[in-house]
Amino acid sequence: MPSHDGCVTLNPSQLQSAVNVGAARHMAALRRGLEDRHGALAGGWSLHIEGACGEYAAAIALHLPWTPNINTFKGPAGDIGRGVEVRTRSRHDYDLIVRKDDFNRPFVLVTGIAPHFRVRGWIMGDDAKRPEWLREHGGREAAYFVPFEALRPLIELEEAQFALSRNHGGDDQ
Repeated sequence: MPSHDGCVTLNPSQLQSAVNVGAARHMAALRRGLEDRHGALAGGWSLHIEGACGEYAAAIALHLPWTPNINTFKGPAGDIGRGVEVRTRSRHDYDLIVRKDDFNRPFVLVTGIAPHFRVRGWIMGDDAKRPEWLREHGGREAAYFVPFEALRPLIELEEAQFALSRNHGGDDQ
């Protein structure tokens, strides 16, 4: 359940749904012979599962629909709502990652490990691409690591998504 501070604990049914989606994503990548595009050498299984769980947690916290997709890879729909990307990090002190090739859309930071998450805030993709935030970690390609202080409050994104939904009829999700 969501709380006023962005904390979300997935219930057993929600957790099972997200785990199934994460596992299906990983199996689809294996079947297609895909490797991580950003240099991760291990942990694909758990990364897919935790990522799906983080998406579900963000959708709950923001009162947005989560339509679990497989093989969409940065498609126009985004992870939740209308074009919102979710980035899940395992530790609460980790920053939001935005990649050089990411689109200009809202990016939400979720931290934690299933079933307990904290939805931290959000930033537009282009606003995240500041030179001072560009770093390399763990031998992987450079990315933008956005600190918590630069993230916008969740309520702003929730309100913007609600307005988009009203302007587009809200029923085509």
